This record gives sequence, C-alpha cells and structure tokens, in this order.
Amino acid sequence: MDKLQMTTPLVEMDGDEMTRVLWADIKDILLRPYIDLKTVYFDLGLKNRDKTEDQVTVDSALAAMKYGVAVKCATITPNAQRVEEYGLKQMWKSPNGTIRAMMDGTVFRAPILVKGVRPTVRTWEKPITIARHAYGDIYRNTEMTVPGKGRAELVFTGEDGRETRKTIFDFKGPGIIQGIHNLDSSISSFARACFKYALDTRQDLWFSAKDTISKVYDHHFKDIFQEIFDAEYRDAFEKAGVTYFYTLIDDAVARIIRSKGGMIWACKNYDGDVMSDMIATAFGSLAMMTSVLVSPDGKYEYEAAHGTVTRHYYRYLKGEETSTNPVATIFAWTGALRKRGEMDGLKDLCDFADRLEKAVVGTIEDGTMTKDLALIYEGRANAVNSREFLNAVRDRLEKDSN
Repeated sequence: MDKLQMTTPLVEMDGDEMTRVLWADIKDILLRPYIDLKTVYFDLGLKNRDKTEDQVTVDSALAAMKYGVAVKCATITPNAQRVEEYGLKQMWKSPNGTIRAMMDGTVFRAPILVKGVRPTVRTWEKPITIARHAYGDIYRNTEMTVPGKGRAELVFTGEDGRETRKTIFDFKGPGIIQGIHNLDSSISSFARACFKYALDTRQDLWFSAKDTISKVYDHHFKDIFQEIFDAEYRDAFEKAGVTYFYTLIDDAVARIIRSKGGMIWACKNYDGDVMSDMIATAFGSLAMMTSVLVSPDGKYEYEAAHGTVTRHYYRYLKGEETSTNPVATIFAWTGALRKRGEMDGLKDLCDFADRLEKAVVGTIEDGTMTKDLALIYEGRANAVNSREFLNAVRDRLEKDSN
C-alpha cells in the first residue's frame, strides 16, 4: 500500500521516560507503516534540555509558531530530587509552561469516551472539556521565605518612577510570600480562544473564578471575559444556540457534578490544571484525556494530558513488562495529523486520523486494553502490555481499512 504523503511537516517534541518509549513504538507500529511521516524533530528529554540550557524548548516553540501544528510527548518538570538524579545544572522550568507562554495559548482538555468505562459521576453522559488559561498565576510566580518579624509590601514602580505600595502582611515571625501576575493581553486571548472554541464545537461555555474573595485579580478576569463577549460574540452565540455565563468556582463544581456534561468549563491556570485531572479521573483515566494548546493566531500543539509515567519506566529499565496506557499519546498524534491535513487540504490524512482513533476505541470496546482500564471495565477485559495493545490497534486498523 502506498504511504500517505504530507506536504508540510509537523513539529515533533520528544519527551521523557515511559512516554518516550511509547512515543517511538507508536511511530513504528501505527504511523510510519502508513504515512510518509515528515516532522521537524526536537528532543525535549531532560538531559538534552539541560545540555542546551533549555534553548531546545524555546526553539521548539518557535518552530510550532512557524509550522502551525506541533505534537508533544510528556516531559519532566524537575524538582530537587530530579536535579540530583539527572545531575542537572539547575531546576529547569516546565517545558509546557515555556511553550504555553511563548504561544500565548489556551489549553483545551477533553476525555476520550469508550463503552464499558462508565464515569464515576453517574449523571455524566457527554465529555466535559476543560479550557485552561496557560499563562501566569503560580506558574510564573516569585516567592520567598520570610526569616522573621517585618513588613511585606506589594510595590509597583511606573515608568515615570512613581510607586504604588500596599502592605501584604506585618509578620510577627517566620513565614512565606508569593507574588503572582497576569496580563490583560493574555486574559483577552484566553477569552477569545474560549469563545471561538465554543462556537466551533457548538457547546455552552462556563467560566469560573473566585471574584468574591479575589476582588481585584479574579474580578479582572471576569470583567474582561464579559466585555469581550458583549462586544464581539453575543450575537454569534445567540445564532449558534449556545450560551456563555460566569459563575463562582464553588457553584461551578456543584453544577458540573450534577450535570450531564457536554459543556466547556473555562478555568484560570491552576484551577484548570487541577480540574482537568479530576475530570479525567472521573471519566476513567488520565491516560484517556486529550490536550491541545491553541494560540490566538491559530497555531496548535497536541499532547497527552498526563505525565511521563515514572513508576512504569523504572520497571521498564529493569526489563520488566509494563502495561502503560498509550491512548492519549496516540490521540495527540491523530489530533496533530488531522489538523495538519485540514490546514494543507489533505483529506486522506484527516481520514487516516479518524480511522486510527476509531480503531483505538474499537479495540478497547472489544475487550482488549491496558491494565488501568481493565480494572474499571464493565465486561470481560483482556489486559495486555503496551506493545500488545498497539499491535492489536494496528490489526484492527488494517482490518477496518480492508
């Protein structure tokens, strides 16, 4: 069979540990036999990030903005233990954080639904998409320990030299301080990305924050969303038959739990980080959640929502068999290939992405899956290792294509 041709490469960002192993297997078993795969490759493995002083992360983000579509493997964000384990020069920042900041994007995460894996929340019937702001807050914070008694102040010095000061706290003893920030331009991009995505997918949009407590910071998000909606999107939402509203995050959580699903839930950076994990786990598994970063000018970076699966990697290094779920990583590739096909007018590439996703879901629904899903599957499950699952998907893909 002739391989499908690509006209523009994807930006490929390789990663770490067990997901790096699966990354190579997915290409070898499910992609290269069928596609003349063209990528601009960047090694975002921790050792190479350390070797390049993290310049490789910056270069990969620039390439994503140049070519328009990227696909990323999970990567390590090092803590003190990782610095020692890998002998790093310093505790490098999150590659995802760097890429998100450079692309000024919004992260949309949604679960992959399969029959036989029922959500923990019995009312959920449709996927819930988390729209996560991808800039600022604690992910670009400044923090310090307070050694003892003294005054902590928030100080802003304007270009004209004038200072604005507010007392944070008068410390009577040791403590800690954290300073966070955000940008009107980034919040505006976040809002527009959410409104556009809601219109594209014909889903209602909820935005939640905590403006009753954070009367300036969170309220500013709320105001910008409302101003942009009123000025640019209200009529389009009415025509499309979808709604937008703001609510306190406390209320959003209660309403989400009682809902049938099917909406986009927009959250600030940290809220989106936590709530996307909650949604994924409640729908079945973090390894069954897609994630796409969308920039304001229409650039896309696809990845799995989960981490590098360290525990399985250590077992793999010992030569032990592992049953790591590769589904979200496969869907990162299919999402990127479909978007590349859409941008380049390659219908066959889009169709292949659709067929591969269908083969993945069909394999699971027929009872073959990794152990994480077998534990919660309602039916007779054949638990297999990672490569066996990929081979089963390939067999189904070829069967369905004939």
